[in-house]
Amino acid sequence: MPKTTDGRPTPRLHIVSHPLVQHKLTQMRRVETPSERFRQLLTETSLLLTYEVTRELPLGTVQIQTPLTTTEAPELMEEPVVVSILRAGNGLLDGVLRVLPSARVGFVGLYRDHETLEAIEYYCKFPPLSGRTVIVLDPMLATGNSASAALERVKADDPAAVLFLCLLAAPEGIAALQAAHPDVDIWTAAVDERLNEIGYIVPGLGDAGDRIYGTT
Repeated sequence: MPKTTDGRPTPRLHIVSHPLVQHKLTQMRRVETPSERFRQLLTETSLLLTYEVTRELPLGTVQIQTPLTTTEAPELMEEPVVVSILRAGNGLLDGVLRVLPSARVGFVGLYRDHETLEAIEYYCKFPPLSGRTVIVLDPMLATGNSASAALERVKADDPAAVLFLCLLAAPEGIAALQAAHPDVDIWTAAVDERLNEIGYIVPGLGDAGDRIYGTT
């Protein structure tokens, strides 16, 4: 990873511009898209995003037997651990696990105080993270408070590397996350214009958890 002038890692922002990702994101943005269809689109999109966020996972070489001969072939050295930020992170989780079905999964339960916009934790349970690559999931990177709090909990267990995967990001959230966790790469389908006065991404797609589960 590139370094800053003071030797710290330079965080990278990866925007996945694949046409199918952008098309599905547009469908999710539409206010008339029902929860059932929203969930389907989010699962399909997260599957595509997972291919991108895992692009740099290390490979080893193993000897295998094909129907014709013995050969050397590449294989993942180990699957990453996936951590979902509840509740909306579970909307991404289904698609991620279709690509990484053997991945172990952890959860951080956070909710946002609507007055202070600070993240408040109510649940946390992880599989072993030490020495592993961890992918943290949350559809929306808005203020960055929830993501930063979740990443702090994950890092306390000494993972080898941490990646953050979201569907949408606001410039304010990106800046906050990069300031708090300069060693964490961010993967997203789009960077929107700004946050509004109550901390929602604009133009965005509304509250991701409400859109996923049909709540208000």
